[in-house]
Amino acid sequence: MPNKYGFGLLGAGLVAPFHAKSIVNSQKCDLIAVADLDRDRATKIGEEFNCEVYRELDDLIKDDRIHIINVLTPNHLHKEAVVKIARAKKHVLVEKPPAMSLKDIDEMIEICEQEGVKLGVVLQCRIRPAVQAVKKAIDTGRFGKILQADAYMKLYRSIEYYHSDPWRSQRSSGAGVTIQHAFHYFDLLLYLNGPISDVHARMSNLAHQDVELEDTIMAFFNYENGARGAFQASTAFYPGMDIRIEVHGTEGTAIIVGERIETWKFKDELPEDKAIQKIGSAGVETAATGPAAFSFKDHQMVIEDMVDSIHQDRQPFIPAPSTRHTLELALAMYQSDKHDKVVKLPLENEEDVW
Repeated sequence: MPNKYGFGLLGAGLVAPFHAKSIVNSQKCDLIAVADLDRDRATKIGEEFNCEVYRELDDLIKDDRIHIINVLTPNHLHKEAVVKIARAKKHVLVEKPPAMSLKDIDEMIEICEQEGVKLGVVLQCRIRPAVQAVKKAIDTGRFGKILQADAYMKLYRSIEYYHSDPWRSQRSSGAGVTIQHAFHYFDLLLYLNGPISDVHARMSNLAHQDVELEDTIMAFFNYENGARGAFQASTAFYPGMDIRIEVHGTEGTAIIVGERIETWKFKDELPEDKAIQKIGSAGVETAATGPAAFSFKDHQMVIEDMVDSIHQDRQPFIPAPSTRHTLELALAMYQSDKHDKVVKLPLENEEDVW
């Protein structure tokens, strides 16, 4: 096994610098190349991070120095790239959402398993210490019976953001607040509290009328464990506020704001609670005010875990199968809004969504 694993970036858009910074700041990784059909965009990344500049995925695949390819393309192009990379026997990290349909993600998972390669998804918020503290408290029963688990995402994105790339204003390409922005945060609810049984969602466009997609969603969940959930997400609210995750149980409450613990109260206190209450900082940006207003450190942890998963021959920390229900929930919310009804899961007739 190599001392460092070589990485290639497929896509040189908005998120590429965060992946590049994560790789070049790691002792486990080497950034070998970036590929993008937009030569100028790829050249900018290549010059800043001192790596090769390619045009196409085939160029990354042919480079024997590359062991892992990070798929950073527009969302509707993820599946085709992942399958091609897996067939070439290279490992894959794909940005969220991993795919645009359950059929696609199932095929991606199956082919990666057949080819013996790792498939991880970049849902880096799961790895944050505050989230892990809440996860441990839930798993050890500290909340008692979970009564409600909610998320509130009130971001701000200017209209220029939606026109910065053609796909960002096309729902069929994976744009819109639900699947493009909020995916991280209803994923956290599922990661923490488990699957949902039904959802009722309403979508609207409050502040970006010249693009035909939703910039705001409100939804109500019923979880399989009997808890309720409220979910609100928007890119309309200037100047943007930190994400808020709340878990309420019969024995305690925890609230995460941004990447920090804001509230941590339980009937039965433990010695470690004081340290947990100090997790995070209000000074760490989490993309509330702009699409590039966040640190690369969470990405770096996900990328380094990918290397470790190869060394240790285990699943990545965020394996693709664990994100399937998140994608299913996104599709169910679109279907609920389309028909103005409660949608039960498992989802039936996903072809109806788009």
